[in-house]
Amino acid sequence: MKVLFLDDHVLVREAMRGVIAELQPDAVVIEAATCATGLSLMQQHADVDLVMLDLGLPDRNGFEVLEELRDRYPATSVVMLSGSNDRDSVATALAKGALGFIPKSASRDVLVNALRLILAGGIYIPPEILIDSQPVSSPASSADRRSPADLGLTPRQVEVLALMMQGKSNKLICRTLHLAEPTVKNHVSAILKALGAVNRTEAALAAAKLNWDVAKAAS
Repeated sequence: MKVLFLDDHVLVREAMRGVIAELQPDAVVIEAATCATGLSLMQQHADVDLVMLDLGLPDRNGFEVLEELRDRYPATSVVMLSGSNDRDSVATALAKGALGFIPKSASRDVLVNALRLILAGGIYIPPEILIDSQPVSSPASSADRRSPADLGLTPRQVEVLALMMQGKSNKLICRTLHLAEPTVKNHVSAILKALGAVNRTEAALAAAKLNWDVAKAAS
């Protein structure tokens, strides 16, 4: 496995290098502090499997770099790193193809678990982003009061949704719920349709916007 750290903060690169070494001891790590250097290294190392990309690069916007990486190297996974984790930034990064959004303020345990999830085929979304940002004093609209049942979701599909919101892949959901993979795929399709989402990330954000507390369903 080959990983590129594209971040101008030395301490962040050191922390991520330690996490990668823990999860993939034989991983080859290359580093860059600027976009120009990072893209140059990508040309030299076409076999990079994972890019850890800083949103706040000194020479270019991280979202632009993300788009270019996804366009030029579609087989390479990209995970966004940022000093902030506001909902809009997370949603934008995931919509542009990032497999996760990891705040730089996250603890080492969070970093390890987030990368373990991503390497297993999941998508990492900071848990706090899945908490509705609407002020408590502001009344929710009638649309926001809809429950999973109102949209036609079964209790089993709510369990699947809860695991999707944790970033678990279909295979991991199968193991957790002891279901066949075709069954899980059918549940995922039903969930996407009910929420008007085109992918799992949109489904997770839509469920959060509806104030659905589905965490207990996965416990």
